[in-house]
Amino acid sequence: MKKGIISVIILITYFSCQDKVDEKPTVSAKSNNPYILVLGNAQDAGYPQIACQKECCNRVSLNPELKRFVSSIAVIDPISNESWIFDATPDFTAQTKLLSKYVKDKPLPDGIFLTHAHIGHYTGLMFLGREALGAIKMPVFAMPKMQQFLTENGPWSQLIELENIDIRPLKQDSIIVLNSRISVMPIQVPHRDEFSETVGFIIHNQHKKALYIPDIDKWEKWNRKITDYIKEVDLAIVDATFFKEGEINRDMSEVPHPFVEESMTLFENLSEGDKRKVFFIHFNHTNPLLIEESDAQKLVQNKGFNIAKQGLVISF
Repeated sequence: MKKGIISVIILITYFSCQDKVDEKPTVSAKSNNPYILVLGNAQDAGYPQIACQKECCNRVSLNPELKRFVSSIAVIDPISNESWIFDATPDFTAQTKLLSKYVKDKPLPDGIFLTHAHIGHYTGLMFLGREALGAIKMPVFAMPKMQQFLTENGPWSQLIELENIDIRPLKQDSIIVLNSRISVMPIQVPHRDEFSETVGFIIHNQHKKALYIPDIDKWEKWNRKITDYIKEVDLAIVDATFFKEGEINRDMSEVPHPFVEESMTLFENLSEGDKRKVFFIHFNHTNPLLIEESDAQKLVQNKGFNIAKQGLVISF
């Protein structure tokens, strides 16, 4: 990988769009550069999670504005008025509504990139089908096993047969050009690949890059170094499903995501500029990073890292 890319100053604005999606947002970036919008930051089952009787989810019942959508981002090109969503989550309807506030007269994205076949990352495709929108040839970018899974299993196969979606094949480490300003490259990562392979994405904005890896097993299981990628790119939005060991009452080796504590230790020797590139995302309902002004949030921020909050706009 080429070294020495100069870090970009990241312009960020946060607003409480998760419970106020009808409000007209304001993008802070003064240029017409493409930017990223965080559409959600929760783990696949959302926040609150089904049947959870713990304080972490009960607090949302008392304060519905604390609800968070499942992890997804959008890349938006203000010049071409185009957008692409990364992962189609169970909150797809609300997330497309949020996205539509940033693109003129377009209620849907121009395409969808899928990372893998776990429930929080592709099941939103159902809203494009006969029982819902009845979309016409929505471009869906998928890796070979992901494409095979959709093609050979109902009800997803019906989306293809009825041409609600148009599968666009992806190849590992091969660049897909979306327009003259934006291209995307999938990179395969280790994960529990029961139904498909799993990928993250490098999003190219002319001479700058953003890395998006919402799901991965422990960093040491990867045959590449995440720290090298962080140095290479201008923005890194990465898996932070669990904050620490013992967070859930089960054998956590069954879901071997990198703990936030582990990631911060691994990243501690990065420069301050490289640390500022890191945004944590994909929080399990037990993860204290979901709680505003929590000690966990303050610790992450004091160490120089960031939290991918729902509604965050990031220029890169």
